[in-house]
Amino acid sequence: MIEALVAGYLVSISLIAAIGAQNAFVLRQGIRREHVGWVVLVCAVSDAALISAGVAGFGAVSQSVPWLGDAMLWAGVMFLLVYGALRFRAAWQGGGALVPAGRAPVALRRVIATCLVLTWANPHVYLDTLVLIGAISAQYAPHGLAFGFGAVAASVSFFTALGYGARLLAPVMARPRSWVVLEVIVGATMWAIAAALVFG
Repeated sequence: MIEALVAGYLVSISLIAAIGAQNAFVLRQGIRREHVGWVVLVCAVSDAALISAGVAGFGAVSQSVPWLGDAMLWAGVMFLLVYGALRFRAAWQGGGALVPAGRAPVALRRVIATCLVLTWANPHVYLDTLVLIGAISAQYAPHGLAFGFGAVAASVSFFTALGYGARLLAPVMARPRSWVVLEVIVGATMWAIAAALVFG
């Protein structure tokens, strides 16, 4: 059981740690110190639900519905392109991502909505959680539950560290030019992911 638990943690953390749209958003919110707890919660709960479904064998659904994979792929590509364009526009405006003194931060509902879309509209998250983690967990039967628990624990610990650890970069990100660089990196990451999805 301990072996399955550790394996679940290591497999999950290796998949989540890759730079992606979701991680870039969590990092950005952490640096801005805006609704970090909610962002971490949404990401962790979403991952927990998907990992649980994968361990339970829900990944077989994608095989029985042939068009589902393509639909998720192109929906994800379109969203990544649009979100990347918005980040480039923010960079062009010159540090517009900063929250000026006396100005209210972005509304919580908008932050949660963006976080949900970045999580659930990303085809990679289904491949990682429903298919890969689900398939690997089967190798640890009858301790699949322990494997799944380890995978969920990895998700919770990673997003918590990313969201709250990002504030250590706050002194650097106090300069508007640093935000311009961050927005360009995030935008380029979004478009690179979209290109990778389209061209395999």
